[in-house]
Amino acid sequence: MKKFGTFGGVFTPTLLTILGVIMYLRLGWVVGNAGLLGAWLIIILAFLITLCTALSMSSITTNTRIGAGGAYAIISQALGLEVGGSLGIPRYVSQGLAVTMYIFGFREGWLSIFPNHHAFAVDLLVFVLLYAIAYKSAELAIKTQFIIMGVIGLSLFSIALAAGFGSMQYGTAEVARFGTYAGVAAEGSEKFWLVFAVFFPASTGIMAGANMSGELEDPRRSIPAGTLWAVGISFVIYMVLAFWIARSATEAELIGNYNIMIDRAFFPPLIIAGVLGATFSSALASIIGSSRILFAMGQHRVLPQGEWLEYQDEAGQPRNAMIVTGVLIFATMLLRDLNAVAPLVTMFFLITYAMLNIVVIIEQRLGLISFRPQFTVHPVIPYVGLIGSLLIMFIINPTISLVSWALMIFVYGVLSRRKLETKFEDVRSGLFTSFAEWAAKHTAENAHQQERSWKPNLLVPVTDGAAVQGSFSLIRDIAYPKGGAVLMGIGDGRKGLLNNKLEYLAKAFRQENVFSSVAMMRTDSFASGVNLGNQALTASFFRPNIVFLNMLEGTESVADFPQVIAEARRLELGAVLYAPHPRAMLGQQQMINVWLRPQGPNWQVITAAHQTQDLALLLSYKLKLNWKASVRIITVIDNPDEKTKARRYLKNVIDLARLPIDEFLVIEGDFAVETARPPAADINLFGMSPGQTIESYRQLAERADTSCLFILDSGHENIFA
Repeated sequence: MKKFGTFGGVFTPTLLTILGVIMYLRLGWVVGNAGLLGAWLIIILAFLITLCTALSMSSITTNTRIGAGGAYAIISQALGLEVGGSLGIPRYVSQGLAVTMYIFGFREGWLSIFPNHHAFAVDLLVFVLLYAIAYKSAELAIKTQFIIMGVIGLSLFSIALAAGFGSMQYGTAEVARFGTYAGVAAEGSEKFWLVFAVFFPASTGIMAGANMSGELEDPRRSIPAGTLWAVGISFVIYMVLAFWIARSATEAELIGNYNIMIDRAFFPPLIIAGVLGATFSSALASIIGSSRILFAMGQHRVLPQGEWLEYQDEAGQPRNAMIVTGVLIFATMLLRDLNAVAPLVTMFFLITYAMLNIVVIIEQRLGLISFRPQFTVHPVIPYVGLIGSLLIMFIINPTISLVSWALMIFVYGVLSRRKLETKFEDVRSGLFTSFAEWAAKHTAENAHQQERSWKPNLLVPVTDGAAVQGSFSLIRDIAYPKGGAVLMGIGDGRKGLLNNKLEYLAKAFRQENVFSSVAMMRTDSFASGVNLGNQALTASFFRPNIVFLNMLEGTESVADFPQVIAEARRLELGAVLYAPHPRAMLGQQQMINVWLRPQGPNWQVITAAHQTQDLALLLSYKLKLNWKASVRIITVIDNPDEKTKARRYLKNVIDLARLPIDEFLVIEGDFAVETARPPAADINLFGMSPGQTIESYRQLAERADTSCLFILDSGHENIFA
């Protein structure tokens, strides 16, 4: 596969894209309206935004191994495939539209020479020639661009000869100052910005070289060097041309004649050739660049049929991506009039600029040790590039700007649902970690318990992965959507399969939108492993707050449960003991019974935490939401005189806790007897009591003849919060 250097791969396509049709056919109009000083100000502002973005891009490319796709690859590697794809897909389509506009621009120039030629025939012939060159190889395209650069160089030489032989004589005094904006139908400062909006697309195009990133010998060196040299040289050319054209024609001629540069040149045919060459080279660079973006998105499976799109021939050319790009361009040519969608092209250039600057801002602000660019920029530069890009978007067209951002957000939403698997680490992990650290610091400074922000974070000790598989749906439904589950493997280190199985299960939890991770404790004692793990985790901010004990575990592990529960109580952790029914399991998941301890003789609702079996009520609420089930709260009394008070108590609990409880029930009788004939339910929730053995919980579950959860509050939950 042929690799390209700085001059051919970056500098040439970037320079030719910037020195485009606006330079030849609109620069005179800009000078005529804004005057020389106003035109210089417009050029400086436009190139300042471009330069800041080029510097930001240079910084980020010297800090990462950039693959194919240019800006798409940079943004994907920094902010993830979803963000990269949300920009890459619309930008790919907009570059296809750009190719068509360049073809139309070539046609207009051609018809000015040969007015009798058929317009669509010219478009078709130019498209076939462009596509043939690009499809043959990028090397042929770059060699063609060398020829075009020579033509543009000769056109500029023709202008230099005109200046040398005295064409600078017409409007010296009239156009040298700030202009009157006679050709702009607007009021006040809006005139300046309308002229600026016409000129600004001329300064875009710094992505032309970056799009070739996958085919550069050394993209880290070539992209910064080639892009910055192209921006610098083109800036000088625009400033000098503005000076020459201001001294070569009157204000009226500059405003009324788009071909004034052709008329004033020493050899006008060279300027016409320059116009044709500029449009042709821009179209060629866009075809090559857009196909590389599509190829890169295929590599990352951002688009369907990614394996087909990433196909390369023996020479390294992305043939299938080129075919799709050719079909897209031909289809847009059939529209014949792209004026309505043309602003989208500029908008997606500007969104790309904004995103590149955002990447650098994030990297600089995070202060990660991995951000070590060989090309460093001052922190102010990406902010200037970002703010400038956003302002220019809304100056050019506020409506199209909002549509562009909305389209990008829509694509992001679609890609997020696909759960793309990234093959590289992006900066989001560092970004989220920084947010977490910030939140942890500010939360630690808060003296109050965070009862209102409570959510279930389970610690699930495991000696056999099958036990977790058997309780997978229950753990998920307790934790979903904001909670988490730490799978703590307990073993002697010889069960290598346990870690693999837990990693598999953790991934399954994450796919169900429950954050999960795996920790392994090497110990022969179940209780020792769990308790030491809990002790170690007490210093962490995002620590588990519930120990989930599963009766499906082996006999030796179950025998250690009382020690684990006692230590959880000491550490102020909640505990849940799951006793699944051997046949019914979780049944139809339609009804949940919550058994509350009797509160006689006073039956007063105390809204402080750890007074009303808060954790049991909170977990029943979670299961109700995720199962779409009904909840029944029950209390058993042995004194019939307390029935009215007990009913009032349950009703007050429901009202004060704002719980959507479907039924509450007061039963007269003996607790042991009544739990042997409970109201029909798929699961029963009971509180844990001091002194009870694991065997007593097992017997209670057998009497209830359903799956059961036995729950110990930590004291940090509050159902009334």
